[in-house]
Amino acid sequence: MRLAGKIAVVTGSASGIGHETAKLFAAEGAHVVVADRDADAAAKVALELAADGAAAEAVAVDVSQEDQVKALLDGVKSRHGRLDILVNNAGYGFAGTVADTSVEDWDALFAVNVRGVFLGCKHAVPIFAAQGGGIIVNTASGGAIVGIANRAAYTASKGAVAALTRAMAIDHADDMIRVNCVAPGTIETPYFTEIFAKSPDAAALRKGLEDRQVMGRLGRPEEIARAILFLASDDATFCTGSTLVVDGGWTIR
Repeated sequence: MRLAGKIAVVTGSASGIGHETAKLFAAEGAHVVVADRDADAAAKVALELAADGAAAEAVAVDVSQEDQVKALLDGVKSRHGRLDILVNNAGYGFAGTVADTSVEDWDALFAVNVRGVFLGCKHAVPIFAAQGGGIIVNTASGGAIVGIANRAAYTASKGAVAALTRAMAIDHADDMIRVNCVAPGTIETPYFTEIFAKSPDAAALRKGLEDRQVMGRLGRPEEIARAILFLASDDATFCTGSTLVVDGGWTIR
């Protein structure tokens, strides 16, 4: 019960890594706020957690919209008297080089992947500072460390998340706020399930993704959730500004 009594917000928690993180946090004793743009899916996850005896609630939020992010975090503070952990996990990607990425697609992706993290942090920091501390965990990517072919916007956005994490760790250390990020490799999530379904040769695509990781397989969402739990718990009290790479050995090649 490493998070017993903690109030935790996890964005993008209706599926994939966010879903597994919400489940693990709940199992570790946290009251979990399942925050996602898909209101129905978020409600389903919250009910799932509650059915297992956990404390959970669902909030619909588009992390690219400041008014919605502020309402989410202010609402948690109002209802529960505090906020202990914020996991900025919401994000997405698409294929494309710089040359064939439209300005509109670039801006839309950065609005979620980067501005969404910025807004979550912007409105959580005053709450944390007023109560004497808090924890932020951001989801970056192995793409923040190495380049990914044909994923220019996504790679750039995750590099920005990792850099913002380091800057915030310096700025808010005196407020007792720890800020870290996790950098997953290629993970078996609904995002990749959809990519495989659209591929003319899903088996070849899967093998290529598996082969680029030293361990020869895709990661599982719960493996990333365990890394996020570590950074969010008292096991990581001397970690701030860190990028925890959980990638099956992808980025060491």
